[in-house]
Amino acid sequence: MLLIDGCPVGRGERTFIIAEVAQNHDGSLGTAHAYIDAVAETGAEAIKFQTHIASEESTLDEPFRVKFSFQDSTRYDYWKRMEFTPEQWQGLADHAKDARLVFLSSPFSEKAVRVLSSIGMPAWKVGSGEVFNNDILLAMAQNKAPILLSTGMSTFEEISSAVDIVKDLGLDFSVFQCTSMYPVPFTKVGLNVIQELRNRYSCPIGYSDHTGSIYSGLASLAQSVDLLEVHVTIDKRSFGPDVPVSLTMEQLRQLVEARDAFKVMADNPVEKDLMAKDLSEMRGMFSKSLCVRKPLQKGTVLEESLLTVKKPGNGIEPSDMHKVTGRPLAKDVSPDRLLRWKDII
Repeated sequence: MLLIDGCPVGRGERTFIIAEVAQNHDGSLGTAHAYIDAVAETGAEAIKFQTHIASEESTLDEPFRVKFSFQDSTRYDYWKRMEFTPEQWQGLADHAKDARLVFLSSPFSEKAVRVLSSIGMPAWKVGSGEVFNNDILLAMAQNKAPILLSTGMSTFEEISSAVDIVKDLGLDFSVFQCTSMYPVPFTKVGLNVIQELRNRYSCPIGYSDHTGSIYSGLASLAQSVDLLEVHVTIDKRSFGPDVPVSLTMEQLRQLVEARDAFKVMADNPVEKDLMAKDLSEMRGMFSKSLCVRKPLQKGTVLEESLLTVKKPGNGIEPSDMHKVTGRPLAKDVSPDRLLRWKDII
């Protein structure tokens, strides 16, 4: 169990949903603020950005993962365009708080950690590429907030090494199953790893999605994952390298609704026998009782060929047919009414 901005996260609690904006704001501060308002309407708990400072994390030698930009000649130029000032980050954090969202941002340099620390991070989401960066982990540890580790490129040995560092620092932590492909095909999602992570690390377990589809998120919710992070976009036609792996706000809202429904079902186990008793009236409406197939006169000896079953189920039960056959009728009966015990001698 851990706390993120006062919100309990772990087994027995509802899944903590993080909406990851990443670079979908495309360097526009106004668009970044628009994302906060859009995410707030979905019911997700948190919004997450990425804090990039080009000179601290990149060089002119860094290649584009995908050459997508119409205006950036190098990847370094792109990261430069994604930067916000410390004051702008503070404004985004304040806006998120006003919108009742937990504000998170993943830092990609020690300087980015310092910028975000000045704002006050309630938790640190460590990107898959930074799990190997002990200096960033140590810098994050200074404000004692929980560490959320993504594992998209890590072996279990590497994950265990990072977990040991966090444990030695005395910090609460969570580990996320993730596959660093953009988009990741369903065959590479690895939901089976969620239980393996639970078994190995005995901590809240998350799933970070890059499929661009709602299905893997739903499947992780069905496994009662403790945290769920999904990329989001205001529109699938938006520009940016993260848009293809992102959900729309409507899809995010559907995940939130599914999360809440799954939680209600998990919190309310059904006792089958008691439920059947509670549904006795409904059972009578939907089940059937004995009835004659055609009008019969008083004195007719009932045979199985003269009987059928019809709704409702509050008459003579079909299982009692053997108690009826061979007995004469005490009165005339019609196929439009159920057969009653008083109709039989």
